[in-house]
Amino acid sequence: MSGRKCGKQTVKIDNVRVAASAAIVGNKEAEGPLGEFFDITLPDSEWNETTWEKTEAKMQREAVRLAVVKANRRLDDIDRVLAGDLLNQCISAGFGLRELEIPFYGIYGACSTMIEGISIGSMLVCGGFAESVAAVTSSHFCTAERQYRNPLEYGGQRTPTAQWTVTGAASAVLESGVSVGDIAVTHITAGKIVDMGVKDANNMGGAMAPAAYDTITAHFKETGFKPSDYDMIVTGDLGSVGADILVEQLKADGIDISKNYNDCGCMIYDAEKQDVHAGGSGCGCIGSVLCGYLLKEMRKGRIKSLLAVGTGALLSQTSTLQGETVPGIAHAATFRMIDK
Repeated sequence: MSGRKCGKQTVKIDNVRVAASAAIVGNKEAEGPLGEFFDITLPDSEWNETTWEKTEAKMQREAVRLAVVKANRRLDDIDRVLAGDLLNQCISAGFGLRELEIPFYGIYGACSTMIEGISIGSMLVCGGFAESVAAVTSSHFCTAERQYRNPLEYGGQRTPTAQWTVTGAASAVLESGVSVGDIAVTHITAGKIVDMGVKDANNMGGAMAPAAYDTITAHFKETGFKPSDYDMIVTGDLGSVGADILVEQLKADGIDISKNYNDCGCMIYDAEKQDVHAGGSGCGCIGSVLCGYLLKEMRKGRIKSLLAVGTGALLSQTSTLQGETVPGIAHAATFRMIDK
């Protein structure tokens, strides 16, 4: 068995590479600063389906298919698929992938699900339990609004801290065997549930920032790495509000990530031209930015080392209506381009 524990939360991963990745987004996302990097743009919010939920399921299915093709593999070459989304009982994953006939693990980490899937998949491959694993996730603005908030027709006014759920699906294929020119997953840090008592479901960035702080500090402590060891550090979807909180929290501990840090929720939209308030959110946020943009930049040699921290708000309709707080979770993965 390769790989080893670096501490309570961090594991070193050996000989696991990202063979390929794919990202599918909606029109609003394609109109943002990263539009040219995504593989498929939906023609509309339905994509020839009769419900938005069926559309999101289709997005997951096609993201997996495209990533597998880009990896020069067939579907039956994939040993496991790890999938999740934001909908009740992860129906986008279950219904979307049922026809692919790949052994399936449904996972849920809210908007951190992409990094959770990559983390678990990397351990499966590193431990010799699989040779090829696909991780996939999705979110859809219309399905999320219908489940978590109000019917679209309601037209409720958003608070300044509110974020826009990304319509996007992303998949990455992880395989054993690393050589020069590959992107390797080298470390993963599992997050703990952190709850600072935030009850405003429209301030998810504020609720998730403490979890990102906890995971990032654990990562640096257990690996011995510093912010300067990375060309880029990204969080999933803290948005402008949560990102500012995170930077200040870390700076108070003597950890300055401001020079090489960004948040995918801030990157995917143009805050001045697109009305998204505090930025993007949803499983598809870090998923599409990572699989559509960041990994492509790594393959071009523009980013050599990346720390990607998926962030999630562990709330539901029921918990919100019952006056519960919004716990946060964050999972981190290190990606490095092997150049020698």
